[in-house]
Amino acid sequence: MKLKDLLIGLEGLKARGNLDFEIKNIACNSNNVEEGDLFVAIKGFEYDGHEFINEAIKKGATAILIEEGCDLKSFKVKSDTVVIMAKDTREALSIVSCNFYKNPSKKFKLIGITGTKGKTTTSYMIKEILERAGKKVGLIGTLETCINGKKIKTNDRTTPESLELQQLFSKMVEEKVEVVVMEVSSQSLKLHRVTGCDFDIAVFTNFSEDHISKIEHPTMEDYLQSKLKLFQMCKVGIVNSDDVQGAKIPRLFPKSDITTFGIDNFANVMARDVTVTNTYADFKVKLTDRNERVKTGIPGRFSVYNSLAAICVAKKFNISPEIIKEALLEVRVPGRSEMVDNKLEIPIMIDYAHTPESLESILKTVKIYTRGKVICVFGCGGNRDSSKRPIMGEIAGRVADYTFITTDNARNEDPQDIANQIEVGIKKTKGKYSVVLDRKEAIREAIKMASKIDAVVIAGKGHEMYQEIDGEKIPFDEREIVKEITKEIK
Repeated sequence: MKLKDLLIGLEGLKARGNLDFEIKNIACNSNNVEEGDLFVAIKGFEYDGHEFINEAIKKGATAILIEEGCDLKSFKVKSDTVVIMAKDTREALSIVSCNFYKNPSKKFKLIGITGTKGKTTTSYMIKEILERAGKKVGLIGTLETCINGKKIKTNDRTTPESLELQQLFSKMVEEKVEVVVMEVSSQSLKLHRVTGCDFDIAVFTNFSEDHISKIEHPTMEDYLQSKLKLFQMCKVGIVNSDDVQGAKIPRLFPKSDITTFGIDNFANVMARDVTVTNTYADFKVKLTDRNERVKTGIPGRFSVYNSLAAICVAKKFNISPEIIKEALLEVRVPGRSEMVDNKLEIPIMIDYAHTPESLESILKTVKIYTRGKVICVFGCGGNRDSSKRPIMGEIAGRVADYTFITTDNARNEDPQDIANQIEVGIKKTKGKYSVVLDRKEAIREAIKMASKIDAVVIAGKGHEMYQEIDGEKIPFDEREIVKEITKEIK
């Protein structure tokens, strides 16, 4: 595609050189540059792509796209290299990627799901309903990318960088995908990863404190406004009316077609007669002109909300009540209230709960329906919001009968320091606890303590198959660890 055509939709550009020539590909990582490419320099959290401009040119980049304020003279760029300067190269990367791949998101229905919690489970529910209705579905989210029921890759972030995202969309078009269900993180909205995407439906699950740090969102207001950008990009919305911020969305976007769902507050789609156990949730809801009993095999009150969001989407596609009910009953999500079968027959749940709200929710859900003790194993991730650590410690101490404070993805922090901060909170309660930094040993001790009438909740990592410590990802599959430990215990 000609460079001038790649730049369509970008305003305020400054350019040096002729733009009327072919670009073979786009790269935002100098390691991926090949002859005839456009290199887009992005300022990242760890590296500044502008520092790799000369390397990109040596590898054959015939054009570079840089950000305003960049000192071009210091890079001594050759006179025959075309240079384009943009106000924001992240936004520019999104637009040129959309153009290069011929705007693939316009060729299928795109459903974007945002919210603090519930994005992954809701996306799987929607995917399951659509597939059972005979639709060809693409999925992009925290756990994986799937095309027509086949896993393409495991993901390391909720929403891919814009260039990779448009590549995936293009592949989905090739595979004749009809609907794409995508988790849309606040970071992806703030950093322009989804700029240029043609969203058909926006879903807002809920909003609570999370992702507040130097490298994420400086304030809760910034976090919220980032999420609301999705509704500026889409005229059809589905929102949780029981959520304080969600309830404001219809007023904030009066010209949009907003459908609300809820349990407590009035909504267009409401759940009645809700029953929640530690293995399932069911409720009544009007699917067509009459109430239907809907059951999902994912326990917890939050599953009712996620189911309602999925039902609202299904209604937009005129999917039958029978298919909706069947899909919600059968759907399973890795690491979300996931029960691990074991020879000791102890209820052992793996859950991704890594915020105060999600930890409290899962522990309370399990507590209500457990005759014996609730034993919790959890830690907190390093290089992330540290203020939630004592809060989560206090929650575990208050709700669980016994807590093992352990290591999560410590990243570049000292696991003991993180545990000490959690301990500050748990000491405010009368809760019993131990600090066992070795996560495998903590799980072992929890299982050894438990009986068939108890419940073990291993929180924080969920679907993850690794532990990240000192920049290294070490294989760590909690399902296999649980099975190994329960086989050893007699």
